[in-house]
Amino acid sequence: MGQLTGKVAVVTGASRGIGKGIALALAEQGATVYVTGRTVTPSAHDLPGTVGETAAQCDARGGRGIAVAVDHGDDAQVAALFDRVAQEQGRLDILVNNAFALPEDLTTPLPFWEKPLSNWQMVDVGVRSNFTAAWHAAKIMTPQRSGLIVAISGYVGVTYTYGTIFGTAKSAVDRMARDMAIELEPHGVASLSLWQGLTFTERANRNLAANPDMKARTVTNPLVGCSPEFPGRVIAALVADPAIMARSGGTFITAELAQDYGISDIDGKTIPSLRAERGSPIWRPIAEAGHGR
Repeated sequence: MGQLTGKVAVVTGASRGIGKGIALALAEQGATVYVTGRTVTPSAHDLPGTVGETAAQCDARGGRGIAVAVDHGDDAQVAALFDRVAQEQGRLDILVNNAFALPEDLTTPLPFWEKPLSNWQMVDVGVRSNFTAAWHAAKIMTPQRSGLIVAISGYVGVTYTYGTIFGTAKSAVDRMARDMAIELEPHGVASLSLWQGLTFTERANRNLAANPDMKARTVTNPLVGCSPEFPGRVIAALVADPAIMARSGGTFITAELAQDYGISDIDGKTIPSLRAERGSPIWRPIAEAGHGR
């Protein structure tokens, strides 16, 4: 029996990467996890991972994984997902908004006008998709008067990282999580944003191998990186925290929350905060800041 036994989660963009790591960490604590993503067959993407594979690994961790093919840019598919969760489970305890349309040229050092306009997809699936999923989740969570909505963000919310649209998207996610918290508070539902640093996803490992010079930069220094499961461990602790509403509305550095909860990475490593090097979150919990501030 894990600390999340009986809890139901939706983790978006969990075929691979951070989403997959979070799904596995929640399942390890006994949660039923709806794993969403577009990749159903291995050949459909140049990186490994499918929703089915992640769901199967959730089962192996002791929880239950349910694979659902969802394009989070398609409102009808998202609506069908949450309708299914409501019908099958009758509740929803955790939504992790992780899905993000990462363009292949994200780390290419070019100014915004030399990159394609299609890079705006980071706002479509990364900001709008977060709102759409939260809109549906809130309709399930507010009547039950409990739940947690987590947005996966990063230091890019205040520090230039990779490009204009990337920073715009993550800044918007932080603010949206905060303002949602104000409207959700009377219903006992929490909303917050987590700042990830370098995470050793399949994409990150490929990029580091192809571009060794990246290892010398603060943002991509492997010495400060974490596994994809690390944020999932922190989210599991948040869900189990009876005082979670005291954190609602805040933007938090994942590494700092981990220290608060006594959490290490899967290899026992303590992940450092990069607050001093990369910047501080803007939004404090609404219980501290007040609604009008």
